[in-house]
Amino acid sequence: MAPSGPGSVRRRCRRVLYWIPVVFISLLLGWSYYAYAIQLCIVSMENVGEQVVCLIAYHLLFAMFVWSYWKTIFTLPMNPSKEFHLSYAEKELLEREPRGEAHQEVLRRAAKDLPIYTRTMSGAIRYCDRCQLIKPDRCHHCSVCDKCILKMDHHCPWVNNCVGFSNYKFFLLFLAYSLLYCVFIAATDLQYFIKFWTNGLPDTQAKFHIMFLFFAAAMFSVSLSSLFGYHCWLVSKNKSTLEAFRSPVFRHGTDKNGFSLGFSKNMRQVFGDEKKYWLLPIFSSLGDGCSFPTCLVNQDPEQASTPAGLNSTSKNPENHQFPAKPLRESQSHLLTDSPSWTESGTNPGKGKAGMSNPALTMENET
Repeated sequence: MAPSGPGSVRRRCRRVLYWIPVVFISLLLGWSYYAYAIQLCIVSMENVGEQVVCLIAYHLLFAMFVWSYWKTIFTLPMNPSKEFHLSYAEKELLEREPRGEAHQEVLRRAAKDLPIYTRTMSGAIRYCDRCQLIKPDRCHHCSVCDKCILKMDHHCPWVNNCVGFSNYKFFLLFLAYSLLYCVFIAATDLQYFIKFWTNGLPDTQAKFHIMFLFFAAAMFSVSLSSLFGYHCWLVSKNKSTLEAFRSPVFRHGTDKNGFSLGFSKNMRQVFGDEKKYWLLPIFSSLGDGCSFPTCLVNQDPEQASTPAGLNSTSKNPENHQFPAKPLRESQSHLLTDSPSWTESGTNPGKGKAGMSNPALTMENET
């Protein structure tokens, strides 16, 4: 067996280093458990009723925090399905022919039946040269993972994972429960923190745990509240972090609210239809991550015609007209509660043909 080269060693070292933030959070969480449950509740609290209530509430938040954090870390990001990959013959053509009309023709044939609405800034098809695939809407290539990630939001070093379609709900719950965890600790520790400065605590090691526990909880509460609030705003607008910094480009141009369906439907797209699963780190997001309902201001002339029953005055709460229904039925049921959508008036064949893109040009984008 051939020895590993220097490149392989460097990659392994990087993979180990990427786990340092996760180890730091895990150690901090372990210390906070010891400081709160043992040193504060058991050692410092004198009222038994207060001990019981605080311990029960603390362990509930602790369990949800750890569960959601674990799911965010170890849920694998989803990658584009095989239909978005170029065939072997198409790859051969791209490598053999000079860039130009031949490349355009290859990509036209490959993308004509795919549910793609977005383009590059120049209006070209979004193609990943490293993965050799046509990018689905909202899909981006992660330079850390070296893969295309469906509905990529960002690569988070604190979870050593890409946050995308498969684990975005878990990431939101992780932020929510970590914020509640810190706020609860800071609130219940406050009176003992004040006693520390007024010499109201016995001179034991518990007093130092209580002091540092309050500082850490208060500090993380401030940072987590801003981050959680920002992602709540993103969910309400149906945007990812990447889309907030660079709006998606459609054939008619840039549209920062192109994927927004209104607050209620935007929430359901991330958390699902069944509210009983909303607060649990169990996957319940709608769709397959490869296609998304759009709500464009201007109808794409190359997409399928408007379904029967949808007149020009039918608009969602954000004053956008519904475009043609995407090919993916897994996402389209988001819109079935709207009277504008009627299955009987939609011809699947027409919808598929309407996705053809005869004027696409290739632009390598990673």
